[in-house]
Amino acid sequence: MGAVNQRKDSGGTAVPVRARRGVAGPASERREHLVRLAAELFARKGFQATTVREIALEAGILSGSLYHHFDSKETIVDEVLRTFLDDLITRYRAVLDRRGDPRSVLAEMVRIGFGTLEPHRAAITVMQNDWNYLRSLPGDRFDYLLRAEDEVERMWVEQIRAGQAAGRFRADVDPKLTYRMIRDTIWVTVRWFRPGGTLDTDHLAGHFVKLLFDGLATGERASRPS
Repeated sequence: MGAVNQRKDSGGTAVPVRARRGVAGPASERREHLVRLAAELFARKGFQATTVREIALEAGILSGSLYHHFDSKETIVDEVLRTFLDDLITRYRAVLDRRGDPRSVLAEMVRIGFGTLEPHRAAITVMQNDWNYLRSLPGDRFDYLLRAEDEVERMWVEQIRAGQAAGRFRADVDPKLTYRMIRDTIWVTVRWFRPGGTLDTDHLAGHFVKLLFDGLATGERASRPS
């Protein structure tokens, strides 16, 4: 989330992100189908470069028909991103609420992150590519991106600090920097990971967890210069 963007910490309390879900039925299914089509276009071409006409063409409908479901393409990308963030934050909260061993909890958070790469591939790609543009739009429509980013960072940093306090993690590493390195590794993976390929997200997460906790080098860590 915002992996390539650097900004000053806001220090504010994050506001829970809520996905917009319609009533089940043909109209709702049609809307969800249009959102998926648009999300793929946004991911492939970029949100700014994608037009309403192109979305309608991809869906096989007239541009005017699209406005029966959405008042703008901003509304569509809003739904794409909110759905992703709602799912991610809900999953993180669930594992944190169990208050397990710090190492096990952090490993599960890594798995959750990698696990979003398939179902939310388009949303993650849009966030990687269009974060700055969306934040530059007039008004406060996309301010929730910053609030969600702050909340996710807070959850990770607090968990790393809890592990340090329990003696499970090294005390000589910076929790915020550690989180941001983990975050960037997970989200940038969307650029090269291909669903259905030789690697699945479980293998990616397992490999990363192994490197995160066991490292790459062999031998006595204490005997090596830092």
